[in-house]
Amino acid sequence: MSVTIADGGAPPIDKACGEGLLPETLSVLAELGVEIPPVTGFPIRGVRFLQRNVEVSAEFPGGTGLGIRRTVLHARMIVRAEQCGVQLLWRTPVAGISTGGVHVPGAFLPARWIIGADGSGSRVRRWSGLDFAIREKRRFAARRHYRIAPWSEYAEIYWGRSAQTYVTPVSENEVCVVVLAEQAEGTEFAPFLKECPELARRLAGAEVCNRERGAVTLMHSLAAVHSGNVGLVGDASGGVDAITGEGMRLAFRQAQILASAMDQENLEVYGQAHRALARKPMFIGDILLMHGRNERVRARSLRMLAAKPQLFARLLALHSGDAAWEDVLSAGAQFGWRFLAA
Repeated sequence: MSVTIADGGAPPIDKACGEGLLPETLSVLAELGVEIPPVTGFPIRGVRFLQRNVEVSAEFPGGTGLGIRRTVLHARMIVRAEQCGVQLLWRTPVAGISTGGVHVPGAFLPARWIIGADGSGSRVRRWSGLDFAIREKRRFAARRHYRIAPWSEYAEIYWGRSAQTYVTPVSENEVCVVVLAEQAEGTEFAPFLKECPELARRLAGAEVCNRERGAVTLMHSLAAVHSGNVGLVGDASGGVDAITGEGMRLAFRQAQILASAMDQENLEVYGQAHRALARKPMFIGDILLMHGRNERVRARSLRMLAAKPQLFARLLALHSGDAAWEDVLSAGAQFGWRFLAA
């Protein structure tokens, strides 16, 4: 296929996100031919949850993940796109679409297929009549980078009363810190750090090495992700809350399936696979958001998982890999039983 990408921005494009890639995400990138040398980021062994005096951690069963700056990842993907012969039109915002192609300033680009990969506020989704969400949960995020040597080889999630902080090491002298909350004012760093004295102590005196960025994270699904010759991919096609760490993996898996569906001249294949891909991270996202809202439930769960670390390891293994839906339900049932018995 001959591919053209039109984007109103210019590389490297940054975005407020947790900047952690799960092992399975790295595997998908490798399948797509995107080379991510380990020296471009910081290896992540697993995930650690922390709240006051309780913490629980587990390692990824399928190798290490990687903390990497969003701009570095974007640059590596551009290299691969150019190797594949993709025409990249930067500073070229799309002004509209029609059945036969795409309108950009001063030109019309004929296209057999039109793919909207333009984020959670997708205009392509709106123009194609696909902007109908069957569920939507909105939260707010703020991101900073601190110049400090990572103190852990884990991606750490600190739980506060009404917000969470996602800490990812992204290099030997830098960590990414994201605060997630249901209200925009809940993402302010100073109040949250008062709730998490351990994190405040670690970051004390560290330089904030670039400007703070904000974002909206949506967990939403659509009634349909294709119409005619238009398909949606990534956040434009729906998404999961940032705390799941699954956004990148989903987008890359969707891209693989969408390319195959276009080759078969049948986007319905993509629509069916898209729903199946989203089921597990949506389920896990609902559980994490429920724990984020209920401090008593969260405290009880963390104490139970700290006493049964092998269960947390199993849950992480199911979350970070391509687990069968039956395995997820089985682990959920085991978690529920342990929770009730705690």
